[in-house]
Amino acid sequence: MTTTTKTQSITRPETQAQGSGFAKVFSLLREQLLDGSIRNGDRLLPERELALQLGVSRPIVREALRGLSMMGVVEIRERVGTVVCQPDVSVLADVFAFSLAQVPDAIDDVMQARIALECQAIRLACQRATTADVERMREALDAIEATVNDTDGGGLADFDFHLALVRASKSDTIVQLYGALATLLTRSHRDRRQLVGEQDAAMKRTVVEDHRRLLEAVIAGDEDRADQALRKHFRIGDELRRQKALAPSKTAAAPTSKPRKTREASA
Repeated sequence: MTTTTKTQSITRPETQAQGSGFAKVFSLLREQLLDGSIRNGDRLLPERELALQLGVSRPIVREALRGLSMMGVVEIRERVGTVVCQPDVSVLADVFAFSLAQVPDAIDDVMQARIALECQAIRLACQRATTADVERMREALDAIEATVNDTDGGGLADFDFHLALVRASKSDTIVQLYGALATLLTRSHRDRRQLVGEQDAAMKRTVVEDHRRLLEAVIAGDEDRADQALRKHFRIGDELRRQKALAPSKTAAAPTSKPRKTREASA
């Protein structure tokens, strides 16, 4: 006799699923947000009613709501109740940073995710970018040019340009995912600019011109040209990192000094 096991949805869990009080409150809120029964700004049921609905005690509901408040999912307002909020993406950025910080070669892995996100984003930007988007990218390009010899300032300007590009896609999902990686991406941009700073003036000009070509392709609305220019831009960064990895370290390259003669040896 074959037994069929019901698989619980990851994105739409059963409201009365087994689990802690926090998990039950979280699952209920997530399910209601997904099916549209509650939205940003709506007030949740009072603690007493939530406790009865979920079969848990009021202290457990209160603790769960406080946890959700710390995540930015809800806001507990005095004399109003618990109100649904749209979480700040910076919360996700911190979670990603703590999680991926424990992964070997995390920055390289993040770069692969960045390539996937930006290559789709730039195609959408070619279709959807507004005058304001183009202006933000142009301002960031000016900053890149002005900070070509500044690792920290250049890294931030570089990130601002690519963030403006991603926002020009008008894809909420891509923008949210990119923002969730922001902490690690800013470090990646800074590391890249440090590598560029170790190169000659020609490479520094190449970095500026690469970004200029990306902007021009977006303005022209040429998706294929934009995609090719972006992938070429990423390949330059990959090559710089490869050269850095193959180069001998300064410590290893330093000549070993001869040992001093002791009095006994020279006697």
